[in-house]
Amino acid sequence: MANAVAREIIHAGLLNTEFINRATSGFDQYAASVEPFTLEEGERLTSVPADLIRKLAHGYAKAGRAQLCWTLGITEHHNGTDNVFALINLALLTGHVGRYGSGIVPLRGQNNVQGGGDMGALPNKLPGFQDIETDTRARLRFETRWGTQIPAKRGWHLSQMFDAMERGELRTLYVIGENPAQSEANVSHAVKLLEGLDHLVVQDIFLTKTAELATVVLPAAANWVEAEGTVTSSERRVQRVRKALDPPGNARNDIQILCDIARNLGHDWGNPSAEEVWDELRSLSPIHAGMSYKRLEELGGIQWPCVDENDPGSMFLHGRLWKDPIEGPLAPFTPVEFVPAIDTLTDEFPIRLTTGRRLDSFNTGVQSGGFASPLRRPESLNMAPDDMAQYGLADGEIVSVSSRRGTIKAPVLSDPTLRRGLAFMTFHFPDEVDTNALTIDAWDPKSGTAEFKATAIRIEKIVDSAGTKRSSSKMEVLT
Repeated sequence: MANAVAREIIHAGLLNTEFINRATSGFDQYAASVEPFTLEEGERLTSVPADLIRKLAHGYAKAGRAQLCWTLGITEHHNGTDNVFALINLALLTGHVGRYGSGIVPLRGQNNVQGGGDMGALPNKLPGFQDIETDTRARLRFETRWGTQIPAKRGWHLSQMFDAMERGELRTLYVIGENPAQSEANVSHAVKLLEGLDHLVVQDIFLTKTAELATVVLPAAANWVEAEGTVTSSERRVQRVRKALDPPGNARNDIQILCDIARNLGHDWGNPSAEEVWDELRSLSPIHAGMSYKRLEELGGIQWPCVDENDPGSMFLHGRLWKDPIEGPLAPFTPVEFVPAIDTLTDEFPIRLTTGRRLDSFNTGVQSGGFASPLRRPESLNMAPDDMAQYGLADGEIVSVSSRRGTIKAPVLSDPTLRRGLAFMTFHFPDEVDTNALTIDAWDPKSGTAEFKATAIRIEKIVDSAGTKRSSSKMEVLT
């Protein structure tokens, strides 16, 4: 789709030539790569009418301000990074980046996802996105401050960790605030790998399904209300979080738990406050250097990069591209080719299942399942009305849903927002309908993200021993 839009913009002469020439690199190669994606080819590949693709291309290119916003529907594919590159290319092609009202906006699915990446929760980055393999000076700063040597080699991301469990190379796992026993793709296989570990530690505010498998469970605080700290929004705005309640029972905040573990392992980190930990971070991450707690409180948050305490922060991450001359490197076009989903559609598995979220619930339901919502309804397999008619199904009827990895049962629900051949489920109620028993654990080699959004399934009516269609509302998981 993005390549077809790009080709139309180029052929219609709607590209921002001035911006391309002064702020980007690799345009000629990119233009050649999108040449095969005519409007007709775009329609063939996407089922979106060619005229609609043309209108989108012209509207986006001619707009005074335009943003491209995306969520996990773009990234949770075996080529999710290329999907994002394809959208970035469109922004560079039209100059819709780095200025007020225009930009590229990945909408986060959870609070502080951005902050997690900023703080070094990436296997190839130190805090502040400093590369652990290539940025020797940054690595030396951390080694000097921490008094230890840091391997000049990236670690494993989540998908690689499960691969390492299967090879027997990863035998011990420490899980903080995550529930992979229900959130991983091809979850039955993931649970077997977790069960096979020598030692599993889980640190969480709830006894999750993952915690039930653990050797040790460490009760943690709900950091958004029971501890001091910071969070970072999708727009890079760092904001203060203030403690309002004491943790219940024996629960403690993450800093205390981690420092006690370090002490028991022979490394006394003291008993630092959240502000002291943050100040250490600021001393090592140049993009956070000017963000003292005092300034965060006075200004109501600051957007990084903020290089010193006189810096107000940066409203536009890529505003440098409009400076004359531009600051820093040119923005590269990244040609990407179309590659279909790994889980191919066949006569045996003719329906494409995509997974996602609903407004009333959160992830695997650990946090949201404990309270009622007037918006909530039981899990269902949402299907296009045409597919419902073809299968002879009625709302609420229980069907068997199978992929190449497993089979579950779920009620069906007609959904006019879905096109024919596309179905939708969530993963909010895994105890009743274990949707991730169906999903494929193929993952993007660039990001490590699994292909949750493109599973091939078949749907079958359930009949009793007399050959009569069953319409029970009971939901269960087949083992």
